[in-house]
Amino acid sequence: MLRWIIPLLIASAIIFVLEYYAFQAVKTVTKNRVIRWVWLGIGLLVYLNLLYVIFATPSNSGQTKQFQMATGMVITILIPKVFILIILFGEDIVRLVQKIISWLGTNPTQSISGRRKFISQMALGLAAIPFTSFLYGIIQGRYNYKVLKYQLSFKDLPDAFDGFTITQISDIHSGSFTNKEKVQYGVDMINDQHSDLLLFTGDIVNNKASEMDNWIDMFGTLNAPYGKYAVLGNHDYAEYIRGISKEEKEVQFEEIKKIHPKIGFDLLCNEHRYIEKDGQKIALVGVENWGKSFKQAGDLSKASEGVNKNDFKILMSHDPSHWEAEVKQDDLNYHLTLSGHTHGLQMGIEIPGWFKWSPSKYVYKQWAGLYEEYGRYINVNRGFGYHAFPGRVGIWPEITVIELKKT
Repeated sequence: MLRWIIPLLIASAIIFVLEYYAFQAVKTVTKNRVIRWVWLGIGLLVYLNLLYVIFATPSNSGQTKQFQMATGMVITILIPKVFILIILFGEDIVRLVQKIISWLGTNPTQSISGRRKFISQMALGLAAIPFTSFLYGIIQGRYNYKVLKYQLSFKDLPDAFDGFTITQISDIHSGSFTNKEKVQYGVDMINDQHSDLLLFTGDIVNNKASEMDNWIDMFGTLNAPYGKYAVLGNHDYAEYIRGISKEEKEVQFEEIKKIHPKIGFDLLCNEHRYIEKDGQKIALVGVENWGKSFKQAGDLSKASEGVNKNDFKILMSHDPSHWEAEVKQDDLNYHLTLSGHTHGLQMGIEIPGWFKWSPSKYVYKQWAGLYEEYGRYINVNRGFGYHAFPGRVGIWPEITVIELKKT
């Protein structure tokens, strides 16, 4: 319990400073006490709701939809207040400098100047931009599916696979879904690509197998003529459920693995398959989760036993840090690696073909989209679902379509 006291005190102090400055802006802009009390009341309700959800949720439930929404609302009201803090703190520095200059001068020392209404109005107006963006992200953005298409050329691609198409999805996180109609829309978009091969790169649930119960029939309709294959992500090991034994986690892990054949996917656990077309073949290699800061069950050597160096190879590995640490320079030459995991943090700014930014880039070198080194590629899918924050802001849920070409 003691280990949580210092982080809790730090978080409380940060929240207090943000709320203090935000309320200063409101006080400067309006003298209406009703508006002021409403402002304070909304913030208090959001924080109390989070505390209620934390203490009311059983420890073995993992991350629930209620917890996601409660934390999402806290983030939605706090992030905009960071912008208010920056502007008003800057104003405070100017006011303090003016006070010091007055004190050092020969004239009588002037009182520190009051806050300017224009500055507070500007701060609140600027804060409204992220506030509305986060609200949109929760209401609509989490289901704003986008299809991203790439064409990749390889000299050693077998002739039969020239024009072969692959749809990649990742990070379903079925325990977060709340709207069947919108998820069905996303599933239909996957099928509408009519790709030859369908690959899922991990995290089918948040915590436990039962989260997928209401979605099995829907995801079971996914189809691809050359098969559907999957690997495990860090959330598929039931390791984020607190308050249960190691044996119970093992049972959950086995139940999560059983989900994949129920929806028609062949789950690759450190193993490979050959995809054949017109007498030629490519190797599909699938490893268990391997993450720099997460579970490292992936065994690339085991998964590739029997695969020849000259084979054209597609690797499925949930966490892109695996590519950076082991894959991209491996002598076996993995032509294309497909990953997910990062979600692009579900927050950022993207202008296609020009600009891409998210705080995720400070954690993962490859965090969203297509990357190439040493003539080898990795695609980091932004994820089909969402987790932790119940929305997406600027980083939309993704369906990737890759066309292989022979050069």
